[in-house]
Amino acid sequence: MYRGRLERDLKLWEVQGLIDAPTVGRLLKEYDSRPSSFSLGRVLMIIAALLVAAAVLLLVAANWDAIPRLVRLVGIVGLIWGAYLAGAVLITRGAERLAAAFLVFGTLAFGGAIALVGQMYHLSGDTFQATLVWFVGAVVAAALFRSGAVTAVAGFLAFVVSGADWTQSYSANETVLLWLMPLMAVIIILLVRYTGAARVRHLAYLLLVTWLAFIYSEYETPTTAIAIAAFGAVAYLLAAVPQSPLHAFARSAGAAPAFYSYLVLMVGLLVLHAEFDNVADRLFLGILTLMAAIAGIALSGKENGAVRYLGYGAFAAETLYLASETIGSIIGTSGFFLVSGLVVALIAWGVIALERRFSKAETKVEA
Repeated sequence: MYRGRLERDLKLWEVQGLIDAPTVGRLLKEYDSRPSSFSLGRVLMIIAALLVAAAVLLLVAANWDAIPRLVRLVGIVGLIWGAYLAGAVLITRGAERLAAAFLVFGTLAFGGAIALVGQMYHLSGDTFQATLVWFVGAVVAAALFRSGAVTAVAGFLAFVVSGADWTQSYSANETVLLWLMPLMAVIIILLVRYTGAARVRHLAYLLLVTWLAFIYSEYETPTTAIAIAAFGAVAYLLAAVPQSPLHAFARSAGAAPAFYSYLVLMVGLLVLHAEFDNVADRLFLGILTLMAAIAGIALSGKENGAVRYLGYGAFAAETLYLASETIGSIIGTSGFFLVSGLVVALIAWGVIALERRFSKAETKVEA
């Protein structure tokens, strides 16, 4: 997506005489040479690794009883180490895509080995412990090989661990996910920083959002919802306000920190709508939500499209909600649709006015 926008912008600047054609070609070639750029070959290689890993594990499981126990153990260990060693050799030779496929295969085989060896030797344990060991193994492999592909596997495994039935685990108490989920998210973020797998950071942020939803499900009270909204507001201000001491650090991670913290703020406000039954409380909460939407558009509307559109959507939805709770109940259904249409028109006018202001401000800065 960004590659297409970049090429269109460069072509436009070439037509306007701001840049020549050879420079356009060199810039696009430099962008395409970056390891983080999209590669269909890499995606297909990873898919192939997933399919081969599934085929091997199913083949072994189907003939499990016919294989001697020692051969099983040696075969499993050899399969894992062989995949990792092949990945290491390919990395040294510069075959990054094929190396990523072998590393992913080895990580998936490690997870299958946990289940097969546990079954073979009747080891005590449960699904939660097994998935946690699998996650730890993926993290170690990602760090040792500095692999972005294995970092992505570790990110998905964090969700598998969170979704496992930890209530039946002898080593886990009722609060295990309250500290384990944010810990896994921090580990994934550190791996992202170390391996350069920028896109994987979204898994860590989504895990944190899921963690907050889990907290609310465990403590379903207005106080919890207020705390989540307040946490999102503080995190967003730290990421979006230029005067914040964490602003530069957040900007180095792209637009994601500001967007996900803003998303947490909006989710917290949405939950509060269901917690309050009083019309006066809902009206106050509606005004607060509108202010939060405007603040997000004002602070990040120019440089963060995700926050801008989320702010637009929240503002429009909250305006229609307030109209339905107040004006709509007074003038009836037909009048409500009329008022809603006028409100949407006003929102559209406000959005256009804001975008024009952003455009003028950008023009003044360039001048």
